[in-house]
Amino acid sequence: MIDFTMPALGSDMDEGTLDEWLVKPGDPVTRGQVVAVVETTKAAVEVECWHDGTIRDLLVPVGRTVHVGTPLARLLAPGEADDGSAVVEPADRVEEPPMPAELPEREPAPAAVAPSQTHRRQWISPAARRLAASLGVDVDAITGTGPQGAVITSDVEHAAASPANSIVDEPKTRAPKLEKPKSAHTAADRAAEMRRSIAAAMSRSKREIPHYYLADEIMVESAITWLADRNAQRSITERVLFAALQLKAVALAAQRFSEFNGFWRDDEFRPADGVHVGVAISLRGGGLVAPAIHRVPEKTLTQLMGDLTDLVARARAGSLRSSEMSDPSITVTNLGDQGVDAVFGVIYPPQVALVGFGKPAPRVRAVDGGIRIATTMQATLAADHRASDGHRGALFLAAVAELLQQPELLER
Repeated sequence: MIDFTMPALGSDMDEGTLDEWLVKPGDPVTRGQVVAVVETTKAAVEVECWHDGTIRDLLVPVGRTVHVGTPLARLLAPGEADDGSAVVEPADRVEEPPMPAELPEREPAPAAVAPSQTHRRQWISPAARRLAASLGVDVDAITGTGPQGAVITSDVEHAAASPANSIVDEPKTRAPKLEKPKSAHTAADRAAEMRRSIAAAMSRSKREIPHYYLADEIMVESAITWLADRNAQRSITERVLFAALQLKAVALAAQRFSEFNGFWRDDEFRPADGVHVGVAISLRGGGLVAPAIHRVPEKTLTQLMGDLTDLVARARAGSLRSSEMSDPSITVTNLGDQGVDAVFGVIYPPQVALVGFGKPAPRVRAVDGGIRIATTMQATLAADHRASDGHRGALFLAAVAELLQQPELLER
């Protein structure tokens, strides 16, 4: 028997609310399959199962908030027989909805039915669905503005404040504008809760991790020119941002210097099984998340750019996967597009390193015995002194600089 527990979805998460079960007792599951949706202060996260087996019991009902490590479900391992013992389940356990009546053979279902059901399940974020239910908003009447037309929480909030919106189970004489304060209050509460979570996690990080900081000014003229030439040969949708080069350079350097790629757990450093780069992403309502792009050194710049675009869109739509939240082995934060020269970040525990990038800009620099204007960028490293020291940190940053000065090495 295997217990499937509430995973830790980031250093600032202690608990989550079960939003939706995507399986039922008796269903076979495979490793990596999404089986539930959990809502945290930052996003509705699709939770993956990390075992093959068969669902025996769902132990937590939809809507309940539980702490990390709480058993959510019980699985039978492959080949394991059910002992037949009585199972104590919550009284409000979610029951499988009744199946629709079987259609007569040769009678095709109306063309609009299946697409409508698929669209409704696939393109409404769980957080938006919960908010719509609490506000009495008809989600079918909302046009989504999220990735690929997904309905997200801001869409629901706007709909709740719109006189044109159809209010479910409410008298028509009630003015929709009464919902606006409620919606705004909900958004404000979520933002405040997120800030408290971030503050608690970062306070713990600074309290428990002996940080040290290093900085290096990197010449990036050749990389910017090389990238511009490459992008000139691509369509607009296929162009690669400089951020993709930064992620690939950090990943390759972390692969070479493994003490910066892993986790500090149980008073020892444990290297990660691959380089999974966390990307710090600002959210529209305030706050940030840092989900992972997996196995970055193995990806081309084109693949990496596609993954980055998809990750940012889903993070801001509030739709991430549990592995993306729990797997980052090193994090990159880039504030250059905000006009910042340098950023000295705080490590996300249990990680042991964070790399920051500032804006590329023309600066006066000594080059080949002379002084000239060159485009440079500040790269910084925040590292955990328990896992590494300044000498190795300097070598790591030098490797990042070397890779960014030879961008052709990042393409493959």
